[in-house]
Amino acid sequence: ILISELSGSKNIASTARRLGISQTAETAAETLAAVKLLEAEGYHFEGAEASFELLLLRRQPGYRAPFELIDFLALTETRGSQPVVSEAVVKLQVNGDQSHTAADGNGPVSALDGAFRKAILPAYPELANVHLIDYKVRILDPDSGTGAYTRVLITMTNGEREWSTVGSSANIVEASWVALIDGYEYSLQKGLVG
Repeated sequence: ILISELSGSKNIASTARRLGISQTAETAAETLAAVKLLEAEGYHFEGAEASFELLLLRRQPGYRAPFELIDFLALTETRGSQPVVSEAVVKLQVNGDQSHTAADGNGPVSALDGAFRKAILPAYPELANVHLIDYKVRILDPDSGTGAYTRVLITMTNGEREWSTVGSSANIVEASWVALIDGYEYSLQKGLVG
């Protein structure tokens, strides 16, 4: 079932039912309104079903996220004639505890992933089996050049199953972070960690 601003609340309710998530006509209409707002920001849920399911789950009464982002910082720099280096710092709230970690990577997304994993693995060691297997970027407004909005689609796996998430922003690192974190949150919510 296609989920988009054109799909209508009946498609939202049908998809929610298929996923085992209860939706009234009113909550389906509210979800459709949220989808329309997100699509205006560049999100696209076709091909990113995990992000859509998280959207539904987060709107459920009593939903509790397994972690909360406080902030992150990602840097990429050159050091003389050395190769380009990326470093990231992540602050998370996990089970009431704040974690502040840093990691290097071969790019800002790799560094963010490393810092996130350092922060989250003590609380959820089973996430060690979850990793990114595909990363796609789409420019949404090419006339804006390097200031264009981007949509990032990430596919993750636990070695047995794959799922895809989406992020969108004028900042490619932020779009990547949103998609990456949705992938990890989805794996925890659905028990896709081993």
